[in-house]
Amino acid sequence: MDIVSGIVVFILLWWWVFFMTLPFGVKTPDSVEVGHATSAPEKPMLWRKAMIATMIASVLFAIVFWVIDSGLLSLDQL
Repeated sequence: MDIVSGIVVFILLWWWVFFMTLPFGVKTPDSVEVGHATSAPEKPMLWRKAMIATMIASVLFAIVFWVIDSGLLSLDQL
């Protein structure tokens, strides 16, 4: 896998994991201010979720890189 493909795979994995972590720990406020959505989270904890997504995406990327680099899965086999 070349560097550009690796970056693209990591970015795709990161966004996938980040969107999966967004609903965890969300609490809606008891009183909603005027003009705010009733479903808006009180404390979204985006930095924490971004760090978790980075760690999980790094592990997944290492697995994907190993599978591609070892030759277990290639486009010729498909």
